Amino acid sequence: MESKGISKAVINRLPRYYRYLGVLMDQGIERISSAELSRRMNVTASQIRQDLNLFGGFGQQGYGYNVAHLYEEIGKILGLDKSYSLIVIGAGRLGQAISSYFGFEKRGFRIEAIFDRNPDKYGGASIRGTRIYPLEDLKEYLKHNRIDIAVLTVPADSARAVTPVIVEGGVRGIWNFAHTDLDVPDSVTVQSVHLSESLMQLSYKINH
Repeated sequence: MESKGISKAVINRLPRYYRYLGVLMDQGIERISSAELSRRMNVTASQIRQDLNLFGGFGQQGYGYNVAHLYEEIGKILGLDKSYSLIVIGAGRLGQAISSYFGFEKRGFRIEAIFDRNPDKYGGASIRGTRIYPLEDLKEYLKHNRIDIAVLTVPADSARAVTPVIVEGGVRGIWNFAHTDLDVPDSVTVQSVHLSESLMQLSYKINH
C-alpha cells in the first residue's frame, strides 16, 4: 500500500528508525548525524536523508538530527500519537502470546477483548485481565464498542468466515496471522503476517 506517494519500502523502514531512535534516547544521546545513524542501522546515510526528506527532513546541516524530536515526529507519522482499541480473535497459543505482550500498550494499542470458539476458554476467563468472550458474541460486541483493529490468530477458514462480521462492525484495520488472503473493502486495511513465509525467506537467504 502507498500513502500520498510514499513507497511501501519507505513506510516499512519508518518503524525501524523509530526503534533505533528509542534506543538512542535510552542511551542519553541527544543528537545524531545521518552518517552515525547509517553505521548503527546499516542503511546508507543518503537513504536515511531521502526517506526523512519525504516528511520534512528534520535535520540541520552541521548539527544532524535532534533524537527526541525526530523520534516524536516519526511517531506522529506512524500514528503513534493516537491510541487504538484492539480485539484478538483466537485464544490459542499465538492469541494468548499477543494478548499477554505489554509492549503494545506502551505504543497506544489497547486490547479490549478476546474471542474464541472453545467454551473452556471463556465464561469469566481472561488473559492478563482481558476477558475472553464466545466468538458468537462478536457481532453484538462490535455494535456497542468502537474497535479500530482486529487481530486474527485463527485458521484460514475461520479468518475468512469472521472477516465480514469485522468489516460490518466498523473495524478499520485487520492484523492477519491466518494463512489466507482476506477480501475486504478499500475502507479496511489488512496487514498480513505469514510466519512460515518469513522463515522460508530466511532459508533462502542462508542458502544463497
